[in-house]
Amino acid sequence: MASELNINISIDVLEPSELTEQELQAMQLAHEAANDAYAPYSNFLVGAALVLEDGSMFKGSNQENAAYPSGLCAERTALFAMSAHHPNKKIKLLAVTARRRSDKEFMPAMPCGACRQVMAEYEFKQQEAVPVLLQALDGKFYRFKSVADLLPFQFTKDHL
Repeated sequence: MASELNINISIDVLEPSELTEQELQAMQLAHEAANDAYAPYSNFLVGAALVLEDGSMFKGSNQENAAYPSGLCAERTALFAMSAHHPNKKIKLLAVTARRRSDKEFMPAMPCGACRQVMAEYEFKQQEAVPVLLQALDGKFYRFKSVADLLPFQFTKDHL
């Protein structure tokens, strides 16, 4: 007889006034990164910001290419750049936002599957949860306690 596995994920839905100062700064940096995105084909601007354990911040934006598979998402751009410069620093927060070039308002942008896997790798590497702050609708924000909430069945080096 088949059994059922239930996965429950708790997501904080927050007003801007409920964000910490550090979360506000990270989201502002993600907004700046989105505004700097190179997205001449999709016109969909995505920005990501990382807060590191020492309080420093790193940003990334989506980078498109005429050969479409050659582009890279904002989350991976931020993570790979951070790791190249600070390979041993822990990530304390990842913030993501997006907007269409034709709009002034920022909108939700959920990380794609490839980004979720890369985010999970960094969380696994540091053996500590990485909270994720995502832009939501109506000026609100979603706060996930861990990347694992976005990708509950992760593939890690333990599977190799």
